[in-house]
Amino acid sequence: MCRNIHTLHNFEPPATPDEVHAAALQYVRKISGTTKPSQANQPAFDRAVEEITAATARLLAGLTTNAPPKDREAEAAKARARAQVRYTRIS
Repeated sequence: MCRNIHTLHNFEPPATPDEVHAAALQYVRKISGTTKPSQANQPAFDRAVEEITAATARLLAGLTTNAPPKDREAEAAKARARAQVRYTRIS
């Protein structure tokens, strides 16, 4: 899966429609192999993004959990810490 697609379930506040759409767009870009489709492929690309956005929204609405919601800022801080460790090892 694409590294830019992040978990959207069980966060407080819940994922916004823009976040769901952005994840769908990243997914379609990844599987199609293009960030900007040709004019001939644009309708199929846009339709796929809309269908995946709708399916993702339905999935998120239907999921349940007993776990407490995750804090977005705390999760982002953990991700930054992991990235810092990962990229300082490379240098």
